[in-house]
Amino acid sequence: MFVAPDPGLLRLRTGLRAVLGIALAVTVAELAGFSLTASITGGLAALLALFTVTDATVRRQAVTTLLLPLAGFPVLALATLLHDHAPLRDAAFLLVVLGGVYARRWGPRGHALGIFAFMNFFSTQFLHAVPGQLPELYAAVGIALAAAGTVRFALWPIERRTPPPAAPAPLPGTGLARITTRQAIQATAACAVALGIGQVLSEDRWYWAVGTTWWIFVNTVSRGETLVRGFRRFLGTLLGIAVGMVVALPLHGAPLPTALLVAVCVFGIFYTAPLSYSWMMLSVTVMAGLLYGLLGVLDPALLVLRLEETVVGAVCAALAVLLILPVTTHAINDAWIQRALRAVHAATAASERRLAGEEAADPSPHVAELDLLLGRVRLSVAPLVHPLSPFRERKERARRVLALLDECAAEVRGLAAVAADPDASHDARLAAACWRVEAAVEGLTSPRTPKPAPAVAVEPETAVHPAPAPAALGHVSGLERLLAALDEPLKAPPGSLLVRS
Repeated sequence: MFVAPDPGLLRLRTGLRAVLGIALAVTVAELAGFSLTASITGGLAALLALFTVTDATVRRQAVTTLLLPLAGFPVLALATLLHDHAPLRDAAFLLVVLGGVYARRWGPRGHALGIFAFMNFFSTQFLHAVPGQLPELYAAVGIALAAAGTVRFALWPIERRTPPPAAPAPLPGTGLARITTRQAIQATAACAVALGIGQVLSEDRWYWAVGTTWWIFVNTVSRGETLVRGFRRFLGTLLGIAVGMVVALPLHGAPLPTALLVAVCVFGIFYTAPLSYSWMMLSVTVMAGLLYGLLGVLDPALLVLRLEETVVGAVCAALAVLLILPVTTHAINDAWIQRALRAVHAATAASERRLAGEEAADPSPHVAELDLLLGRVRLSVAPLVHPLSPFRERKERARRVLALLDECAAEVRGLAAVAADPDASHDARLAAACWRVEAAVEGLTSPRTPKPAPAVAVEPETAVHPAPAPAALGHVSGLERLLAALDEPLKAPPGSLLVRS
């Protein structure tokens, strides 16, 4: 966590840019004479715009940012108008949860719009906003999005120099087999239970239980991922409350030091999010405590209540993924691993064609896709390799699979580098080895019998090969060895799956 690499200082720059964008949004709101509630609403809107908009291109990011008010403004109005009508408010909140999760099927844009809609309802409960404040809330959110967009796309356009990696395409499926449909039903049911229990604990701060449940479902697919995320959220919240007792309580809401510490928390959220959900939640929890201090309602009992509501939300999320239309961890692992193996084959085949003289063949897109898919494999296997996982044998096999896939990726990168050399050449041995890689991938990803080897004219042993050929052949031979080693952990007996949930 403390020594994780930051290539190009991307996390550092993104964190600093977030602080700048949110500070600009809040400063403009304060200069405009808005209330503290409106200023905080604007700051949260800027944070969400900078954190959740993750489209693959700058153009799409800009369009998504422009669309955020279409998702947020109607929900903001609904939440304020229903603030004093608990039954209608609760029903509306659950509909927002359902729609927000379901929208994830439309990729990063749907994901961002769904989160923005949910958080506008949530922040209204957090700040106890009323209908009379709606005009300035709209103005504050509009100013915040403009400020965030100005910093992101004009003043500090990081993505123009370092394009964000495209997310892997979602797993296929229709109807209830579609992951987003299942998650929408799971999240809505879990939030409904969390809402009821949360209101028993507190009629004023019940929304933390719902918020916990909602965020546990973000960026998870299987029940194993969801359970691990719930544990990490609890751990981060617990640590954040401990820090809040020491940092936030003594300030008593003093504006300047509170604002400086909120800026530190914002940086922590953006800097740690790619590495550790627990560390990110620590920053979120401390920031929430500081904001409560600004509002003049912070005390130790409130922080304890925050932890209790978090436990309620985490338990409700866990029960939902275990009991309602569960998506098994093993099925998700298998799907992502198979896609990573197919990317290995595609990159190998493209490299072989490039070495054979086909100039249009380019392995680099397949190499980039493989790197993205390996990230998704690590996320899906995380429940099994977690320190608290009781399945020791499966944990060791999962670690072996991850290690072998990482080695495969290294061989693929090496092969692609050789193929990019204009002086590199091709021979029959390489074609035969590439076919064996294809057959090995088919054997790992399909129950069908691998197709017979194509006829390849093998040159006599005395033939002289150009120097670069052995390098390419060495990488492909390495892939053969690694794929053969993957056969044992991936084809374990049914009673010893990588993850048995």
